[in-house]
Formats: sequence, C-alpha cells, structure tokens
Amino acid sequence: MSTSNTGRRTLTEKVSNRLQTLYLEAITGYLWWFVGYVPSHLFRRFSYKLFGMKIGKGGAIHMMARIYDPRHITIGDDTIIGERATLDGRKQLKDSNGGLSIGNHVDIASEVMFWTSQHDITDANFAPIEEKIIVEDYVFIGPRSIILPGVTIGRGAIVAAGSVVTKSVEPNTIVAGVPAKKINDRGTSNYSYTLGRARLFQ
Repeated sequence: MSTSNTGRRTLTEKVSNRLQTLYLEAITGYLWWFVGYVPSHLFRRFSYKLFGMKIGKGGAIHMMARIYDPRHITIGDDTIIGERATLDGRKQLKDSNGGLSIGNHVDIASEVMFWTSQHDITDANFAPIEEKIIVEDYVFIGPRSIILPGVTIGRGAIVAAGSVVTKSVEPNTIVAGVPAKKINDRGTSNYSYTLGRARLFQ
C-alpha cells in the first residue's frame, strides 16, 4: 500500500474515532443531565434501551445514574440499581473486552460505581485498559462500593458498603474492605427471592 493511501486511511480512522467519541459524549450528557433526573422508571427504561442498553423484565435504575456507553451494558430480570450509580459500559478500544453484565435479582445500593476502563500506570504512555465486569445472579452490593475492571462477582455474593473490589469474588461469599477481602460465607446457596417493584419517584 502506498504512503498516500496509508495516510488517507489513518486520517479516516482518526475522523471516524473522533466522531464516535463526540456521539458518545453527547449521549452521555443527555442520559446524565436529562434522562437521569426524570422521576419515571418507564421513561428512563425506554431511554436507556433506545440507546442500546439491555434491561430485563422488572429491571430498574433509580434516578441520577451516570451511564457510560449504554450499548455494552446488560441488566437482568428483577434487578434494581440505586440512585447515583455509575454504570460503565465502555468498549471502544480495538479488541477490547470491556462492557458490563449484571444478572438477575441483583440488588445494587446507592452510589455504587462500576468502572470497566482504567489506565495502565506502568505504561510509559499511560495506555487505557478496558476489561469486562460480570455480576452474577442474586448478588447484593452495598452503598458506595467500587467495582474495578475485570472483576466477576459470583452468584449470591455480598459486597459490604464502601468496599473497593479489585479481584473477582467467589459465589456465596461476603467481602468487605479496601481492597475487598472475604470476611464470611453467606450461609446459603439456594436463592428464590425476588426484589419486587422499585420505589416510585426514585
């Protein structure tokens, strides 16, 4: 391939990437500053799904959520996410394994943050890294917890309030702390509950 063709391809890729970034920034602003403040689960669900998020039956996201790239966020049935949560679905890098997958009957408290993108602090160019977060069924995550890239939280696990989860959590265990470590077992592995209706006007 000639130098001129390579140059044109590089320029085209840069323009395309820039336009995609601007589009995602516009969506982010709309979802944050308008959709997130509308006190209607029905309207918010419709808006999030319109921009590519997958939300199961009975799934709800309370008000003032921060959504990054809804196209790569999946939320299961009967899952409730508290107000001011941060849901990071970024999957923009080439060959990225980013995105966020949350299972069924998951209870996520207020101000929990999921981050699927971070920088490699050991890299001279501070290169970005995107790694998928998976939350399996019947998990409870306490208020103001932070879940970092690449983490899987196993079925039935509990994350105590204010924890920073840097490594995957085994099923049916309770973790707490910074960084989060196992402190106990949940005591059962047979779950059959439903969370029910999300609160109105939240």
